Amino acid sequence: MDPSASPSPSSRNPLSTVDVVVLVVYFLLILAVGLWSMWKTKRSTVDGYFLAGKNMTWWPVGASLFASNIGSGHFIGLAGSGAAAGIGAIAYEWNVRDFIYAAKICWHVNPCLARDGGLFLNCVRLIQGIVMVLLLGWLFLPIYVASGVMTMPEYLQRRFGGRRTQIFIAVLSLFIYVFTKISVDMYAGALFIQLALQWNIYWAVLMLLSITAFYTVAGDFCSSGHLKVEKTSADAFRCSICACVTVGCSPGGLAAVIYTDAVQTAIMLAGSLTLMGFSFAEVGGWDALMDGYPKAVPSIRVPNSTCGIPRDDSFHIFRDPVTSDLPWPGVMIGMSIPSMWYWCSDQVIVQRSLSAKTLTHAKGGSLLAAYLKMLPFFIIMLPGMISRILYTDDVACADPDQCDQICGNPVGCSDTAYARLVMELLPAGLRGLMMAVMIAALMSSLTSIFNSASTIFTMDLWKTFRSRPSEWELMIVGRLFVLVLVVVSVLWIPIVQASQGGQLFIYIQSISTYLQPPVSIIFLAGCFWKRANEKGAFWGLVVGMLVGCIRMLLDFIYPAPLCYEDDDRPAVLKYVHYLYFSTLLSFITLVVVVVVSLATEEPKPEQISRLTWFTRFDPVEPSCISSVVTPGRMHGLEATGGERDSNRTASQQRSANPG
Repeated sequence: MDPSASPSPSSRNPLSTVDVVVLVVYFLLILAVGLWSMWKTKRSTVDGYFLAGKNMTWWPVGASLFASNIGSGHFIGLAGSGAAAGIGAIAYEWNVRDFIYAAKICWHVNPCLARDGGLFLNCVRLIQGIVMVLLLGWLFLPIYVASGVMTMPEYLQRRFGGRRTQIFIAVLSLFIYVFTKISVDMYAGALFIQLALQWNIYWAVLMLLSITAFYTVAGDFCSSGHLKVEKTSADAFRCSICACVTVGCSPGGLAAVIYTDAVQTAIMLAGSLTLMGFSFAEVGGWDALMDGYPKAVPSIRVPNSTCGIPRDDSFHIFRDPVTSDLPWPGVMIGMSIPSMWYWCSDQVIVQRSLSAKTLTHAKGGSLLAAYLKMLPFFIIMLPGMISRILYTDDVACADPDQCDQICGNPVGCSDTAYARLVMELLPAGLRGLMMAVMIAALMSSLTSIFNSASTIFTMDLWKTFRSRPSEWELMIVGRLFVLVLVVVSVLWIPIVQASQGGQLFIYIQSISTYLQPPVSIIFLAGCFWKRANEKGAFWGLVVGMLVGCIRMLLDFIYPAPLCYEDDDRPAVLKYVHYLYFSTLLSFITLVVVVVVSLATEEPKPEQISRLTWFTRFDPVEPSCISSVVTPGRMHGLEATGGERDSNRTASQQRSANPG
């Protein structure tokens, strides 16, 4: 197809009346599901509101895990990376799998994948999220269940004691929210609205913030009147506030969030699979994709440069370990550590698994989410590559002035790939449905992040300096802090646009490799090494974050050169890929944790019992868990799925199941 024939930005299909009607019907459907879940579940207890009564079956848990992971950032960023550099970025979703099983899958998907051997071998991989979400269900979740915690900061506080590690994690979480969540989500959503409504991107950001503010204010009453828990206890009140924000302050609690996530997953998959079908039909099928992508070179580009020319290894995941954009050793190791933090210790993910009625259902939910994670390659990345073929001059623009005219970003317009397909290929109605799904996912993400960030600041930081603040003071401080976060995040959007050659998804992953590995190592040590203590965890975090932040600052000071520029960055940036740096950072943090822990006192017995993999079956005192776990529920979760120790005595079983 002649790229010059692609419609100009000004001629794109606007939203029709049918699209607007579909948008309204969609949100009414989500509201109805939320109201139904409010009626169906018990919300008068802490477990009922914050953990959906610990009565969720495997399929809504799995669907909610998938919906929590796949949002507007994935649709915009992953498709954009596919358009810019081929299938390599799917490695962030994929990882090594049993060779024979993967080979059978790859062969049955399409035998032509094996025609040159390269893509077939590259397809022999497992979605990285699959490995990590299964680690959550089979290794980490039994520890969290045995400990009786409801939040991840609570686990760290009980495992290591003291306050400084918890405060450190709180500050780090706020930085991660700004750099990889709030600014990224606002940019991704605004980019979609910009293409749909032809607005300036900052007007689109303002609209998103206005809608999100309305959602947040409307949901604020969840912390008063929906819980019949005693607020005279500081710990109980703190637990209530923390759990409230992690479920997005929905009046129906976590149950409403999970059921609406399940509906959104079904609609999102239906819409994206439909768009995938339209995309392949428009481009001419699989062979046309394989043949057309290497030829999708824009008509205007910088002469005597590689600008706008597709990579030779576009259809390879295992790429050169030295000269490529995604070296395969870094793909194998370096990206696994940040992924472990997200899937195995992030509150939003873990809380959904804790809501399962038994450990078997929690594992089933993890398994369902793992299989669903195989789909983004087909429903997001391949359509992004097709978008480059269909709209080469726009999506793959290589001249800075032309890119600035097309999408307002002189670095590149590849992140417009998916939104362009939605607006150009889908008929009226389906176009509105896909827009509704993406905006709903964005709103849900932003409201949860805003509330989580404000709670972290007020409960973990503000109360450190104010010993007895009133509830009204905490609410005011939390709202003011959200305003500060919003301003900082909006100011950060230009940096998001310009980073990593304009590839949103690669920007997210690079920042993650600088900030998240130390946290992953701390959780690994806490869960699987009984000798790890508070001093080791704290100094491991300090050293790891210092090294990571130095590298991140260097990346911003010396950005990667564009395709027509010489690379004159310092050697540590020029020759040490960020995935290799992630591996090095993890090793440094681990060494500090081990050395300091061995050089200082052993942790107290109460900091180990039922808080590590090897002590999860220890007897437990009823008073240790009475405030957070319904009697008998923990025992039920442990006993299911073979998690109960066969050597446990009857008296120990009774102590673990009081009453």
